Amino acid sequence: MFTVDAGDPTPIYAQLERAIRAEIAAGRLVAGSQLPTVRQLAVDLRINANTVAKVYSELERAGVLSTQRGVGTFVRESAEMHLAKPSARERERALNQLTDKILADAHALGVTMDEIIRHLESRRHKERE
Repeated sequence: MFTVDAGDPTPIYAQLERAIRAEIAAGRLVAGSQLPTVRQLAVDLRINANTVAKVYSELERAGVLSTQRGVGTFVRESAEMHLAKPSARERERALNQLTDKILADAHALGVTMDEIIRHLESRRHKERE
């Protein structure tokens, strides 16, 4: 469900928070969806449980998640309202960073920019169906 990349210079907690928010924004996690336990997610991602707990806690404070003691952590009903909408400048900066990372990773694998574009267009076509 979520992935983190130890080789990415972005801190692990920031990667995990971004991944959770992205799953909610994409509709793959909807209101009421239960997230894995802190321990289970830490084991699955091979990261420290304190890192997962920190992310869950921050997202709970932001109104995105809610934790019920002894039951679990869930996406809140109003989570979509709490997903911060970045400014155009922030979106452009983030998109540039993402593109640079994709291109660097692709280059390391011997994948061309044209192959990336064809793949993205194929994915877009599949999502529209």
